[in-house]
Amino acid sequence: MIAGLMILLLLLLLALGLPVAFVMGVSGAVGLLIFGGPQVVVGILSTSPMSTASTYELVTIPMFILMAEFVITSQIADEMFDTIVVWVGRVRGGLAIATAFAGAGFGAISGSSTAGAATLASTALPAMIRHGYNRKMANGVVAISGTLAMLIPPSVAAILYALVADQDLGKMLIAGIIPGILVALTIAATIVFLVWRHPDSAPMGKSYSLRDKFLSLKITGAMMFLILMVTGVIYLGVATPTEASSIGALSAFLIAWYRGRMTWAVFYRAVTSAARTSAMITMIIVGAHIFGYFMTITQYTQQFIVFIGGLNLHPYVILTIIIFLYIILGMFMDQIAILILTVPILLPLILSLGFDPIWFGILIILTAEVGMVTPPIGMNCFVVARYTGRPAEEVFIGVFPHVVAHVLLIVFIAAVPEIVLWLPSTM
Repeated sequence: MIAGLMILLLLLLLALGLPVAFVMGVSGAVGLLIFGGPQVVVGILSTSPMSTASTYELVTIPMFILMAEFVITSQIADEMFDTIVVWVGRVRGGLAIATAFAGAGFGAISGSSTAGAATLASTALPAMIRHGYNRKMANGVVAISGTLAMLIPPSVAAILYALVADQDLGKMLIAGIIPGILVALTIAATIVFLVWRHPDSAPMGKSYSLRDKFLSLKITGAMMFLILMVTGVIYLGVATPTEASSIGALSAFLIAWYRGRMTWAVFYRAVTSAARTSAMITMIIVGAHIFGYFMTITQYTQQFIVFIGGLNLHPYVILTIIIFLYIILGMFMDQIAILILTVPILLPLILSLGFDPIWFGILIILTAEVGMVTPPIGMNCFVVARYTGRPAEEVFIGVFPHVVAHVLLIVFIAAVPEIVLWLPSTM
């Protein structure tokens, strides 16, 4: 009864637009006060923030965010898009396909979906519009390509899931590589299909010689170096994810400095931006832990598992309901908030059904990608709309075919868990 009332309080505070960290912290504290009394509340509030913030793996978040800030400063993403255009830009819809692959590349060196959408909106989108691409199609491609940063390491979403679900951080990051590649190929395939159906939506591009193509690879060296410094050292076991995040941040700084784009003003702006974002995420985790303590004390999660088990449904039927729930939540809530709120409740159920927690984490992150481009929240769509000065509805219409393709990919990955689990098993 108390747990149900606190969940209603949580939903009410979220509906009022209060910060997620505050909502979870207050709901959990009120529930603890009612259930356990003042001593329990004071005990948890006096220990939870410090124990959460002092988690060693939490260092990966500010370091990867700082790396993303330095990457944007060094303008690697711009050059990466130009290189991909040289290779695939000749075919009809080539600029759009290049945008999808550039989104994957930028995701591999940033981990921020919003930053990916903003960067592609400022680089790839003007190029497509200038070459006569249909605006709805161009906006949709940019919005969906930005979401790749949620899945491809270093993914902040994957780090948060690993911390909340108490899973191996290195395996969680590596598990996103193959699904991330599949997402990029799915976006490209959707573009090919749309261009086939509507040839006038995307013109043919410029042709480049083989010599120009190989010469263009020279400017991607910095990107490959960063990927090696981060994902490579994690996969090979040379460094832990925490150490790799620091190496990545330092490498991105040195690249920006070597290119003459690192000044004291730029450095200060990057550090303060990373600090603000990291503080926000840390506060969300603290609030989630307080609410999690309440859920544990009331044994609501255990009761929920018993209730679902009593329905005698097939595990994949329950999984389908959960995925559908995540898509609905993604239409109204921030994806980080969804992960923090739902994983402590649903993961025990997933484990009781015999599913792998790493696979489930990738699956819900992939589902959260859909939430990044679905109304009414659709953060990436609003980022693209702001950069283009076009109505958000136009972006939502353009991204709809990609949403359908993403849902089909989610079904495929749900049916074949080895797609996610094979690469981490080789570490």
